[in-house]
Amino acid sequence: MSTANLNLSALERQYSQKAPKEIIKFALDNFENIAISFSGAEDVVLIDMVSKITSKFRVFTLDTGRLHPETYQLLDEVRNYYGIKLEVMFPDAVEVEALVEDKGLFSFYTDGHKECCRIRKVKPLSRKLNTLDAWVTGQRKDQSPSTRNYIPIIEADSAFSTPGHVLVKLNPLANWSSAQVWEYIKASDVPYNKLHERGFISIGCEPCTKAVLPNQHEREGRWWWEESTFKECGLHVRR
Repeated sequence: MSTANLNLSALERQYSQKAPKEIIKFALDNFENIAISFSGAEDVVLIDMVSKITSKFRVFTLDTGRLHPETYQLLDEVRNYYGIKLEVMFPDAVEVEALVEDKGLFSFYTDGHKECCRIRKVKPLSRKLNTLDAWVTGQRKDQSPSTRNYIPIIEADSAFSTPGHVLVKLNPLANWSSAQVWEYIKASDVPYNKLHERGFISIGCEPCTKAVLPNQHEREGRWWWEESTFKECGLHVRR
């Protein structure tokens, strides 16, 4: 399907209250050049749902070079469990070397995480998305009330679309809660990051992620030294 001819506003209205499996089926039926972005528990839920519809689907992930050992173990576990190929995107080595040489390994603690995330996450993601017509994410509205309280089910990706190419972004779990995600994981025996058993809820790079206390919001464990409205790495910016 040509993304340029889609009425995304109408599709958003049509699918805004549909179940995730219905949204996923729509995506698979209408986009050939589509892939699932994989980093967290929500994404494995999506992979599991897709695997029950078709064996032919693409999954990509970003390796920043600074992930937890448990995250790397999960990548292999998911690859083997579902018998899929993971398309792994790495940051540009020259850019990483220049940043570390100029500012060291932990500059984000003093001048913010945006620069490091741009090099290690946003630019590799952009390279991948430039090759796709649509992508599927595990974003949920309740993940971050200050930055994700409005997430459409279907939208034009305003951050990564270009004048000549509309990139469609699908968020099938936007209306789900964390409890629903974990109910599905337990019921379907879905692989998950073992850091979740140690109080980690939202898991990113090792230096920028910590466990949270009871009743703390999950995003409190990400970039905890920064003000809450800045707690996004740039992968899901809406413009």
